[in-house]
This record gives sequence, structure tokens and C-alpha cells, in this order.
Amino acid sequence: MTLAVPLGRAGSVRVVASALRPAPEYHDLEALLTSTAVVALAEIGDKTQLLAIVLATRFKKPWPIVAGIFVATIANHFLAALVGEQAASFLDGLWFRYLVAASFILMAAWTLIPDKFDENEDAKPSRFGPFMATAIAFFLVEMGDKTQIATIALGARFQSVVPVMMGTTIGMMIANVPAVFLGNELIKRVSLSMVRTVAALLFLVIGLWLLAQTAGWLG
Repeated sequence: MTLAVPLGRAGSVRVVASALRPAPEYHDLEALLTSTAVVALAEIGDKTQLLAIVLATRFKKPWPIVAGIFVATIANHFLAALVGEQAASFLDGLWFRYLVAASFILMAAWTLIPDKFDENEDAKPSRFGPFMATAIAFFLVEMGDKTQIATIALGARFQSVVPVMMGTTIGMMIANVPAVFLGNELIKRVSLSMVRTVAALLFLVIGLWLLAQTAGWLG
């Protein structure tokens, strides 16, 4: 039995959109898995991964460095995901959704550009122990980096801070923990151009899918 309620056009649109929205648990799982995959691929060969190798070579103490990366990423990406989520809440509208879609497409192009890391850019870790040096340097170098920008875009896309932060942090650890233990051997064994291409394609697919969804081309 169907009950028709006269809500008006705007009300009907909101009801339909609400009905089509995935259940919260599936939405959070999608946010977690997508964020993990996107950032894990984008981080390969990124300047923060090169920083992890530099710090591992300098200190020869991998576990404090891993802990520093984890703490810095949690702090940085929580703020980034929060910025994206809040921006989506305040600026909700078709134009903003188009902007988010465009940001993923631009990220696809940015991902294809190889990163370089100048050791003089870090936070002079000789003044600190390996944990503090890594946490400070990683947090600062991550500012404005492609993985931070991707986290902001993911926060805006999913409007769910914790799953996005968890996913991007897992992705960063997947990419950086082997780098800490294997150092330059990891870079030598991995085809960076192939990884960048796969990451760019993933960004592009997400961007095009959001574009099609916003334009109503998906039905």
C-alpha cells in the first residue's frame, strides 16, 4: 500500500534523495575503503613518503618513526576531513558538488606529476628524538600536500569525518610503513609511474562519477 502525501516539488525531491541515500553503515564503509585506496596509491612516491625514508635513514629507529607518522597523520587528516565536511555542510548545492567533482579530476592530473623532497625542507629533526622529529616534520610537510587536499575532498564528498580520517590514515600507513623499513629499496622495486597512473585513474573515476551523479546522468 502506498500513501501519497502532498509535499510539493521541493519536498518530494528531498524525500526521494533521502530514500536513495545509502544506509549509514554502508556509507561509512564506502568512505573508509575509498579513502584508504585513494591515499595509499597517492602517497607512493609522494614527498611525505620520501621524508619517511630520509628520517628512517637518519635515525635508524623505525618504530618511533612509524608512531610519529601515525600521530601526525591522525592530527593533520582529522583537520582536513573536518574542513571538507564543514565546507560541504555550509556550501551544499549543485555548484559545490560540481566543485568537489572537479577537485578529484584536478587531483588526477596532479598525481601524475612526480614529487621531489629537499632534505633542507624538514623540521631539523636533529634537535628532537625520532618520534617528535617525525611527528613535527610529517605534520608540516603534509600541509598543502596532495594527500591532504585529497582528504579535504573526500571529507566533502562523504561528509563523514571519522571514516575518512581512518581511511586516509590507514592508506598513509600502508604506503609509509614499508618505506620506513625498506627505505630506498621500496622505491627501486615499485614502478612509480604505474602507481601514479593507477592513482590518477582512481581520482578521475571518482571525479567523473560525482560529475555524472550531480548532473543526473545516472538516472
